[in-house]
Amino acid sequence: MLQTFDAPVTAVLFDRSGRAAFALGDGSVRFEGGEVVEAHDGAVLSACLHPSGQGVVTGGDDGRVVWSRPGERAELADVKGRWIDAVAASADSGLIAFAAGKSAFVLDQKDPHFRREFPHERSVADLAFEPKGRKLACATYGGVVLWFARIEAQKPVQLKWAGSHTRVTVSPDGAFVISAMQENQLHGWRLKDGKDMRMGGYPTKIRDMTFLDGGRMMATSGAHGAVVWPFHGANGPMGKEAAEVGFDEATFVVRTAGQPNGRRLAGGTADGRVWVIDLGAAPHRWIKAEKGAAISALSMAAHGRRLAWGDEDGGAGVVDLD
Repeated sequence: MLQTFDAPVTAVLFDRSGRAAFALGDGSVRFEGGEVVEAHDGAVLSACLHPSGQGVVTGGDDGRVVWSRPGERAELADVKGRWIDAVAASADSGLIAFAAGKSAFVLDQKDPHFRREFPHERSVADLAFEPKGRKLACATYGGVVLWFARIEAQKPVQLKWAGSHTRVTVSPDGAFVISAMQENQLHGWRLKDGKDMRMGGYPTKIRDMTFLDGGRMMATSGAHGAVVWPFHGANGPMGKEAAEVGFDEATFVVRTAGQPNGRRLAGGTADGRVWVIDLGAAPHRWIKAEKGAAISALSMAAHGRRLAWGDEDGGAGVVDLD
């Protein structure tokens, strides 16, 4: 499937059924089957899969958090006057989190009255749940803050490192927290002892961090190819070197997507192309070889057999890889 929307693609996600959903800069969510949900009065800024695996949760510049499914729309929260810069959800705990200004909020899909607010000194740029969904990591200026997602009054764990942290993820085994920084580098912390590490050498901003192969590898954007870090063993990437795949000196990889329990990895480039590689088995192959607007969204179905992308001009596609 190839098509062009009338707005930039903010995010693309595969739901539990393996169907793609595109969140757009005009506030709509468009499903692969053709259904359209007008989710926001303004642009979609962030999106994630709903904990149920059905439909997507989006945050908009209208201050609303919305759950969209084909033919259905449900407002989950409204914080008027603030942008929803990040959303995250956990299938294990059923919790949904969103960031608005200097606060992170947590909702429970099964309890409409449950709501937690976690204030920070500076704006919250990104969110990630740890694997069981009990803790929430918040990227902000000066590091990452860890909260117990259900507890109202608490003192959070502060993972400190000077600078602006713009993205955050937690390794699938829950052992490491990794952030991307404004300074074109990663920073990581091993949670059992607080030991931290710099992961540098990037020529441009890192927008995606993708775990694959059962958490034994993490691939990122931000270089001429996808940068793949080893995460096996108790020390993770500490003291180890990264590899680079899909290298092309004429452009940068700006988006990555991968197979969580496999070794298939996709990269989207700043000049509008998309490739896929089976790590350790074959060179990368172009799925979209023609150049165009920068790829702004990329997603791989969990089984690794479908790939979807979108670009800054509204171009989009879904392909079967096998």
